[in-house]
Amino acid sequence: MTRQQPGRSGPVKQGRTVPGDVADTTGGGRASPQMRCRLGRADLTAVADVRHALRELLRTWGRPDCADVAELLTSELVTNALIHTESDAELTATLAASTLRVEVHDHLARMPEPPSASSEENTNGRGLLLVQALADAWGVRMQGHGPGKVVWFELDGGPAGS
Repeated sequence: MTRQQPGRSGPVKQGRTVPGDVADTTGGGRASPQMRCRLGRADLTAVADVRHALRELLRTWGRPDCADVAELLTSELVTNALIHTESDAELTATLAASTLRVEVHDHLARMPEPPSASSEENTNGRGLLLVQALADAWGVRMQGHGPGKVVWFELDGGPAGS
């Protein structure tokens, strides 16, 4: 079962990944480290840029043991958004005390469908199987104010130093 949290809104910076942007994502006036970026249509070179910027953001979290999984899952969601849609996408990664939440908004109104585990011939959709297997929570929500959807995942890093 996944937890669904309300979407976050706000401007997305144009261009490449902007690590370390800080925005109030808690609603209580406290700032959480956040990375936001707009990904150009079919720009697969952005995947490497996102991975690098996410790793830099995760250094502030103090949970380097989660970085590899976070990068892998983020790469899968970004790649899916860039390959399977006809427009740009937006990524938001937010750090809380013990949770990383990554959201990728694309402009395709179709829900993603992970393949069944027994579907050996089809190589499409394997990234969603990784997200299902490795994320502590994940989900999809349709945009209420425009076309598209948000695919998200969360990793619970636990207390730093544990």
